[in-house]
Amino acid sequence: MRTPAEALDRVTDTFKALSNPLRIEIVRLLADGPRAVHELVDALDVPQPRVSEHLAILRGVRLVAAVRDGREVRYHLVDEHVAHIVEDAVVHATEVD
Repeated sequence: MRTPAEALDRVTDTFKALSNPLRIEIVRLLADGPRAVHELVDALDVPQPRVSEHLAILRGVRLVAAVRDGREVRYHLVDEHVAHIVEDAVVHATEVD
């Protein structure tokens, strides 16, 4: 069990990782299910190295994980709560004037 201070550090790390629009979009895409890097590249229309860089950041704070599927590596959300956090933030941002 984490101490309250450790939990706050984890929350801070999570929000830092989500402080980039591309990483938010990656989380939103992964909320629909696992995807390979090339699927994310196609959906986001950004270069593969850039997607991989952002996936590494999300993996570093344990928001996403990777599973090898034959020749592909498929990424998925570790915890669906992160998808809810992101969607709530998007809804909030669209409602606030």
